[in-house]
Amino acid sequence: MLFLLCVCVVLCRASADPRPNIVIFLADDLGWNDVGFHGSNQIPTPNIDALAYSGLVLQNYYVTPICTPSRSALMTGKYPIHTGMQHSVIRGEEPRGLPLSEKILPQYLKDLGYKTHLVGKWHLGHYKKEYLPLNRGFDSHVGFWTGKIDLYDHTNMELNTWGFDFRRGFEVADDVFGQYATDIYTKEAVKVVNAHNSSEPLFLMVAHSAMHSGNPSEFLRAPDDVIDRFTHINDTQRRKYAGMLTKLDESVGKVVESLGRRGLLENTIILFSSDNGGPAAGFNANAASNYPLKGVKNTLWEGGVRGAGLLWSPLLKQQSRVANQTFHIVDWLPTFYSAAGGDTSVFTERNIDGFDLWEALSSDLPSQRTHIVHNIDDIWGLASITVDNWKVHKGTNYNGSWDYWYGPGGRDGAYNFDSVYKSKAAEAIEKIAKLPNKDKITNLRDASTIKCDKSIPVTPCKPLEAPCLYDIYTDPCERRNMAEEKPDILQELLAELDRVNATAVPPINKEVDPLADPKYWGRVFTNFGDFERLRTPPVKCT
Repeated sequence: MLFLLCVCVVLCRASADPRPNIVIFLADDLGWNDVGFHGSNQIPTPNIDALAYSGLVLQNYYVTPICTPSRSALMTGKYPIHTGMQHSVIRGEEPRGLPLSEKILPQYLKDLGYKTHLVGKWHLGHYKKEYLPLNRGFDSHVGFWTGKIDLYDHTNMELNTWGFDFRRGFEVADDVFGQYATDIYTKEAVKVVNAHNSSEPLFLMVAHSAMHSGNPSEFLRAPDDVIDRFTHINDTQRRKYAGMLTKLDESVGKVVESLGRRGLLENTIILFSSDNGGPAAGFNANAASNYPLKGVKNTLWEGGVRGAGLLWSPLLKQQSRVANQTFHIVDWLPTFYSAAGGDTSVFTERNIDGFDLWEALSSDLPSQRTHIVHNIDDIWGLASITVDNWKVHKGTNYNGSWDYWYGPGGRDGAYNFDSVYKSKAAEAIEKIAKLPNKDKITNLRDASTIKCDKSIPVTPCKPLEAPCLYDIYTDPCERRNMAEEKPDILQELLAELDRVNATAVPPINKEVDPLADPKYWGRVFTNFGDFERLRTPPVKCT
């Protein structure tokens, strides 16, 4: 009888407190200034904005400066310097992946009974099947394995190789050739939601191709009728960028709408996040905007590492606000695991770098995070960390040629409130809680818009010659190098940088393998490492 009573208590508690669904929208190469909730009026993002205004704007949220390291940090809860992923990205012909010794987010969630699905980009290694999503905790994957694709033909050109890269699980998905990638992801994500057994918790990650540049034939692509909505934008690439972002925003709205139709939103946590700063002003032939932040993707300036992010959930205790808690992408693993009811002591032996900040975000409490390692790359000779309000730069990329401020600002014109209220995301949210009124939205936008203090002089910084120091609280635009004014603080941060670097593991980058060239595999990127016995390349396909 006692046994039956205990079983009843456990089951009743489980049914009264079901684990929340977790949905991640990860935008690739989105700029800080490319979302409406950060103050830009140029490209409407009504669905994304609706989630931000009724949830949390993550104002002091940091990612890493480039694709693979950010995805590894999200998955493992560890800085890339602690997994060997700190240098550059995984190339399509490179025989490596996120170390198999690392247990990652979907595997942890499966321990809690979640059904796990990945739609879109992987980019954490594909040279052997054991590195692929279906062998790393995901129940399904529709998308691509390498770092980028053309949004229509789904091919990737890199390092003088070219091949098709789109999969359904392990199988080549050539049946979707010619379909716009963002639409494919939308349909697949909605399909996952519609087929989900609501008695089990859902983890869905939609890792978009947008806003990443594609192939040289046409780097930025979107349907012509969508691009044509932006005739007020003179720059052709920025106009295409606007079309891509519009499709991304519409995708978010349709997936949120499907969650609402299934009655899942009432118990769902939604994260929208960029993976790194935007490639602005023609960097990577792209047209993102990090205004007014300094730098671009693959630099350690704020424009390269400050993420555009929001968190939405009716489970948040303090909603509709700008969350100023310091947060890093490594914190999502323990934070989501905690929100899902998991015991975070499981991470003790894993030596993760992330903090469980669910309660801090939910209840608007102080963040435990005071330090951020933006990256340390001894191959490229650059490093940056933030401790409290102080940030140090040591070295830089591209010989300093991208160490500047880039627009557009996009502050001209009026903000379209009606498009937000009429968006699919807003309509789904309204069934749970009302969106703020226009005055509240205006206040939220103002609070989340970074304004450079023009009274702060721009003082010289040449990080290739000497480290630079900034007070990132008062000077988020990194205008005033205070290295000479605050030598004691500079030395403290450099000592901390040395201490952290002593804990780093060497980068695990490998030379590209000639066998990986898609020309040997029917012009398809494949798991070439599973065929290492073929040390002489197979017959070239023509």
